[in-house]
Amino acid sequence: MTPDQYCEDKAAQSGSSFYYSFRFLPLETRRAITALYAFCREVDDVVDETHDENVARTTLNWWRSEVANLYANNPQHPVTRALQPHVARLQLPQQQLLQIIDGMEMDLTQARYNSFADLQQYCYLVASVVGLLSARIFGVSDDKTYVYAEKLGLAFQLTNIIRDVGEDARRGRIYLPVEELQRFNVPAADILSYRESDNFKQLMDFQIQRAQTYYDEALAALPAPDRKKQRAGLVMAAIYRATLEEIVLDGPAKVLNQRLSLTPIRKLWLAWKTWWFA
Repeated sequence: MTPDQYCEDKAAQSGSSFYYSFRFLPLETRRAITALYAFCREVDDVVDETHDENVARTTLNWWRSEVANLYANNPQHPVTRALQPHVARLQLPQQQLLQIIDGMEMDLTQARYNSFADLQQYCYLVASVVGLLSARIFGVSDDKTYVYAEKLGLAFQLTNIIRDVGEDARRGRIYLPVEELQRFNVPAADILSYRESDNFKQLMDFQIQRAQTYYDEALAALPAPDRKKQRAGLVMAAIYRATLEEIVLDGPAKVLNQRLSLTPIRKLWLAWKTWWFA
């Protein structure tokens, strides 16, 4: 199996919205973004699938050393070998790959965030940085596109947090800021026991509205000359916003007890429609 095929399989297995956004890209661009996505999946899986914190930290440190190998032109892992041809060509910053690992490592020790500002820093590392790298891969002619990419990454991560409240609670994690739980009078115990209260619904309505605001700000920040280059990001935005809309229609409080996901055919339809009409 080639490194590119390894990454392709990793992306396909996830069923992620990201995978659908890659389908229409030119081959070299698709290889680069798929390798980046596979890198993110690898380091994320270390945290989600390793039950021993020391083992997880050791593995993440190995990934840090592997990033160093990548930039020394001596990668060992299929993912970094797939990334290698694109690093110099696209000038992908080494520090940003390391920041993604730093963000994933936060999940080993931090299960709560006091304020939205605290949560935003986590989201920047695990999602906005990915957005910045992705924008560079797709092509940037105006630096304002990086503002779009950073805000869009935040919107994606907020959507994930909304969608996965119940799933995260089963791992003992609550990403919703403590200050906001208190504002809406939602005890953490309600979330950890999956209690669908009216207060929790109001809290989730607030979270959804904030995520929608970041989508609006991101799209408003995207310069017209880069719009076609960034169509893959716009595809992801269409799929993620459709997910939010479904959560609203289904009832926001239900995220505690079910994880809503669009069907593959709907994701493909949204991807096709957005790609050709963006």
